[in-house]
Order: sequence, then structure tokens, then C-alpha cells
Amino acid sequence: MRANPVKRALKAGQPTVGTWLSLGSITAARFLARAGFDWLTVDVEHSLVNIETTTHMLASIADAGGIGLVRVPANRHDHIKRALDNGAHGIVVPMVNSRQEAEQAVAAMLYPPRGNRSVGGSVHALNFGTDASDYYAHANDEILVVLQCEHIDAVEHADEIFSVPGIDAIFVGPNDLAASMRNADGKPPAPEAFNDALRRIREACARHGVAAGIHCGSAAEVKWRIEEGWRFLAVQSELKMMLDAANAVLTTIGTQRGNAELARY
Repeated sequence: MRANPVKRALKAGQPTVGTWLSLGSITAARFLARAGFDWLTVDVEHSLVNIETTTHMLASIADAGGIGLVRVPANRHDHIKRALDNGAHGIVVPMVNSRQEAEQAVAAMLYPPRGNRSVGGSVHALNFGTDASDYYAHANDEILVVLQCEHIDAVEHADEIFSVPGIDAIFVGPNDLAASMRNADGKPPAPEAFNDALRRIREACARHGVAAGIHCGSAAEVKWRIEEGWRFLAVQSELKMMLDAANAVLTTIGTQRGNAELARY
């Protein structure tokens, strides 16, 4: 069975860098799988993509030798199972705010006796370059388990959540984390408070031997986040990269119309 190099790199303390696929484009996935990212995540939580398109995107990534992850719409057993059965090399679970939710997410990704994932599917084995029997025997060792810490409640319970066995990485969604820290009037948190929350997340990850991850807005941010100790880093998205490149062209020729904020990631 094909090994998951991202899982091994994180366990070795090495940084990995990927990006978000939010357009539901199989062709974009094919190209980006050859661009050099360590992993690509198909965002099913906030995009229009359905399970059939997700399956073809994962296949395109795998056939190019890449690692395809899926951010599921919610922490539900059926969402997780379906993404894995259709070829995901790992799952990103949003908004995990308690130890019980973390335990449920991890269990849904693993076959018994370590979890409660049911046995089924077919194309998952293809994406790992093996047959069904070998996949069922070794999938628990290769599936990447990523839980999102994107609410201040999760920060307050970080040690309870991050200590759940089986987690490979904790991934911060900065936008949602900041939103959860707004005051009663909707004012965003002070930079010092937000950065302190990030520090607490990073330190809790270190205490429990899991990789700290975060979504970054630029390549420059990725570099200094790695220096801080983050190891699972997303940079922008294919949509944001496309729009940034378009804005750069328009600026150069003098017709830029100020649409850089059409996409945040």
C-alpha cells in the first residue's frame, strides 16, 4: 500500500505546505497536483463541490502522485466515511470544540478495533495504489487525521482535545477563530489577544506531540509561521492565487480595479 508521506513528515516534525481547492475544478486539481505542494485539500465545507466531483478530484491528485485531503462539511460519521471511501488520503474536520467531538472524529476515520469506520467502498484502494484487502489492513496507518481548532472554546479546552490518541495535526482556521473572539458589539479581538490564542494552540500541540497547523494568507506568512513552529500549513487557495495573479497583471498594465478582496483564501 502506498505510504502517506505527509503523515510521516509531520510525525518527524517536518513542515508540510498545501493549499485549498475551493472551485470544484478537476482540471485545476490535476495541474496543482503537479505543482509541488505536499498536499491539496478539497474544501467540501464552504464550496459547491459534491461527492462525485470530489472523487474525481481526489483521483486526479492521486494519479499525479499527490496527497488529496477533504475538509468535510461537518463532524459527522457519514461525511467522513464517504470522503474516505471515495479516495481521500486524509480528512480535515471543522469546528472540533470538545474531547468528545475529537474522539468521534478520530473514530470515524479508523477501522475497528481503533475506530468505528465501516468496511466498504472501492476507489479508496486505487488512490493508495493497492487492492481492497491491503487497504483495509493498512488504512489506519496511512489516513491523515486533522482536526480544526477554530473557536475560542476549543482553545480553552486544548489539552483535553489535542490529547485524544490518533490525531496527526490540529489546524487553525484564523477567520473563524477571530470571529469567535469578537466582543458583544461585534468588534474583532485585539491582535495581542488573537496572537496569544495562537500561541496557546501551538504550545498545546507541542505538549501532546501533534503538528500545529494554520491557514496562511501569503507565502511570506508561511515562512515565518514555520519559524514559529507550525508544521501543517495551507497557503491561500486556488481561487485566491488566480485572483492575485489577475490583479497583478491588471496593476502592471494600469487597469487594476481593486478586486483583490474578492476571495479571502
